[in-house]
Amino acid sequence: MFTFFSKVTTVVGISLLLALGLQAATIEVISSGAFYATMNELKPVFEEKTGHTIHLSSGSSMGASETSIPNRLKRGETFDLIILASNQLDKMIDDGFAVQGSRVDLVHSSIGMMVKKGQPKPDISTQEKFDKVLLDAKSIGYSASASGTYLSENVFPRFGETVKAKSKLIVGDRVATWVGRGDLEIGFQQVSEIIPFTGENGSVDLVGPIPAPYQKVTVFSIGVAKGSKEPVVAQELVGFLTSKDNYARLIAQGLIPAATTHDTTQKGK
Repeated sequence: MFTFFSKVTTVVGISLLLALGLQAATIEVISSGAFYATMNELKPVFEEKTGHTIHLSSGSSMGASETSIPNRLKRGETFDLIILASNQLDKMIDDGFAVQGSRVDLVHSSIGMMVKKGQPKPDISTQEKFDKVLLDAKSIGYSASASGTYLSENVFPRFGETVKAKSKLIVGDRVATWVGRGDLEIGFQQVSEIIPFTGENGSVDLVGPIPAPYQKVTVFSIGVAKGSKEPVVAQELVGFLTSKDNYARLIAQGLIPAATTHDTTQKGK
């Protein structure tokens, strides 16, 4: 909620923008699921502060879905900024869909597990207990993006066909939607993609981050799209998203601001 002072500052800032002959811009932003809810929450804050407008779209970082960010870019859809797993952004830069040198790391994101709201939360605090949950589950859902790709290629195969046979890849939808309806017993997605479906009016409960050695922290980054119509305002938005003023919001969504981390965490797959 804005204070009176911040509202006055906003009005002055917009008035100055107009006085300088600068027009308010509409910025086209596309974000993968891990940062989408946070971006949607920060959107009105940036708009009120600057007078610019953000048009926000969603898509997965990877995968065969027509709505995945790489596929939308390859079809010729245009954006000013793209937010997705860092190694996928690197590919978009290499392929000429994003501007070289524009990548900025935003957050580190962990994989979480969920159950339908009100169901018992299994103990996944250790590798052994997590193994048992996977083996005992009747059905498992995972995403078509970074977390799901990692699980399906690096974790589930450890159990042979046992886990694979009862696992379902969810394309073009949130895993939480399926778990919340009771179509799947347990589900996996980035913690920040699960949190918006929790709470008093939510449909799922977050069990918690999955344990080592299965956990993988993914770096999500932002880059300027090639052919951006608003590159200057796009950079203004990047500065806003990485501001310390927004750290509390990021953390509340289950994300760790990239600027606060100084480790060698693997980048997103």
